[in-house]
This record gives sequence, C-alpha cells and structure tokens, in this order.
Amino acid sequence: MSQPKHFQHYMLKEIYEQPLAVSETAQETGSPDLAAGFMERVPWSLDELKALNRICIAASGTSRHAGIAGKFMLESLARIPTEVEFASEFQHWPVVLGPEVLMLVITQSGETADTLGAMRKAKKSGAKVLAISNVAECSIMREADVGIHTKAGPELSVPSTKAFTAQLAALFILAIHLAEARGNISADYAKQCIAELKRIPEKLKSVLELDQRCQELGHRYYKHEDFFFAGRGVHYAIAMDGALKLKEVSYIHAEGYPSGEILHGPLALIDERVVVVVIATCDPGDAESMIRYEKTVSNIKEFKGRSGKVIALACEGDRSIEGLVDDVLYIPPAPDMLSSILEIVPLQLLAYHIAVLRGLDVDRPRSLAKAVIRE
Repeated sequence: MSQPKHFQHYMLKEIYEQPLAVSETAQETGSPDLAAGFMERVPWSLDELKALNRICIAASGTSRHAGIAGKFMLESLARIPTEVEFASEFQHWPVVLGPEVLMLVITQSGETADTLGAMRKAKKSGAKVLAISNVAECSIMREADVGIHTKAGPELSVPSTKAFTAQLAALFILAIHLAEARGNISADYAKQCIAELKRIPEKLKSVLELDQRCQELGHRYYKHEDFFFAGRGVHYAIAMDGALKLKEVSYIHAEGYPSGEILHGPLALIDERVVVVVIATCDPGDAESMIRYEKTVSNIKEFKGRSGKVIALACEGDRSIEGLVDDVLYIPPAPDMLSSILEIVPLQLLAYHIAVLRGLDVDRPRSLAKAVIRE
C-alpha cells in the first residue's frame, strides 16, 4: 500500500476528509422536499410506514456504534421503538419479525458476512429491509429492499473514520424522513434540521484544528494502558467508538460506557493509572441535554475523586469544566444529536497520535481486515 500524498497515513488523510464526506452524504439524501423525496425512493406506502411498530438495527464494529446513535435519533424524532443488535448474534437468535418491522442494516463495505446473514434472516421473516452502505454496488445494497449510499468515498485504512461520520449523517436524515412521513414533525422543522446538518461540515473543519492539541495529549497519555470513555444519550455511541478506535490502532485496553454506569462497578477500577475520557457537551436549548450534562459533571467529580486522569470534550465557551478535569478539548456547539458527528473527530485524532507515538501501523492493525467476509 503506497502512502498518501501530504499525510503520513491513510487514517489521518481520511479523518481530514470527513467534512466532505458529511457534506456529500447530506446533499445526496437530504432533498428540499423531504417527505415526498423519501416516499419516491422507498417501496412502501405511507400507510405501511405509519404501521411500523419497531425498528431493528443490525451491524458490527463501528457501524454498530453508528446504529446506537441512530437508535437515539429514530426514537427521538420518528418515535418508533428501536433496538440495536450485534449482526453476528442476530442471525442465530429466535427473533420475531414481520411486515410491521423495519430491519436496518449498516455496513461500510456492504460485504460483511455477519451483516449479510442478519439481513437475509430478516427478509425471510417478512421484515422490510433498508441498508446503509458506503459502496453502491455491493451485495447488501443489491439484496435490500432499498439502500442509502453514504458518500464517504473509498476508505483504505482499516479503522473506519469518515465512513462512520457519513453513517451518522445518513441516520439523522433517515430519522427526519421517517418522522415527517409519519407526521411526527412538521415540514418546516424537518427543513430546519437538515439546515443544521448542512452546517456541520464547516464545524468539522474547525474541529480538525484540534489536531495539534490531540498530538500534545497523545504525548501526555500514550504510556497509559487503561482508558474509559464515557457519554450519555447519543454521546454513549461516540464513547463506544472512541474506545474502539484506541483499541484498534494502539492496542491499549479501552472501554466505552454510559457515564452513569461507570458508578455501577467499573468505578472500582479507576485510580491514578486510568485515563477517563468524558463527553461533556450540551445543547443549552434542549432541556434533556442540560439534564444529561449536569449528571455528567457530577460523574466527573466522582472520577476525579478516585485520582483518575480525566480528559473532557466540551462545547466552546464552557469554562466551568476546566477546573474539574486535567485536560479539555473544545468543539463548536451544535444540536445534541448532531454534536455526535463533531465529537468523534478529536477521539479519532487522539487514538491516531497515541498509536503513532507507540510506533504502530495505524492503517493495518494486527489481526484486522477492512471487511470481515467470513463468519
């Protein structure tokens, strides 16, 4: 594999391509007349969409973390109960599906064996199947009832970065489409949401300016061997993927948790040797987001009380967090659901720089492949 021009590794190049990946995905799937455009694409009637009583998401690895964020988006906007399953387990469970269930499968390559198996089981059970993939001409897109093609472009590094943020954008748009088609939100609100999404690429560019700061933190923490990543609500998905990125490229033990769950057992592990990365962003215009933020601040005090090293992700202008933690990474403010797209970027950069400092091949981690095509 030849090295990319201007970048030491493909992983770093692809991290920097995320503003374009999100922009292209938003333009592809976020039509001005959302409900009408969506109904033209899906093979189901409006009555069938209104009759949906459950969404089941099946995916693996980073794509599953996108699905966890998607669950929050779909339940918040479309008001449809949603569950997220491991694709490798779903195909072997005695699940009960049917025509009132939407099966959503997410995969970067479209050839992941476990995800294909989960989709085929869902189709046999009579569920409606929608696929999200970064490859238009792939097995999963051909076999699904309908597909959403994310526009991240070829992703050559094994750790997924830009495909993940494109998946988050696609899931947000899908949640908006379904919510408007089912009458849960107005056309005007749907357009406001898409307008906010289309502001995200410029905000991503400013987040990439944290690269040097993440490198500095890498120098500070690369010798640590245990990391916890914590987030509430949609941010839990980002904590999960931040931990996965660090594991994949640096071979450091890392776990992602809902912030409050660390108090239910894992807190016993936190001492001066453990680094805790806490997502402490908030949307002041969202009452639920503010409640989650206040609880997260309380959790941070618990972590520091055990002498843990704490790095926080916070919104620009939040200076109250500085006195509580060892280091802060500031990102631009955004609506709660969309801030997830911004939050993952500094965590990707941190994992990248730690791995480079440890002398590892970030593009080809040991034992891993870009697409797991065998079960």
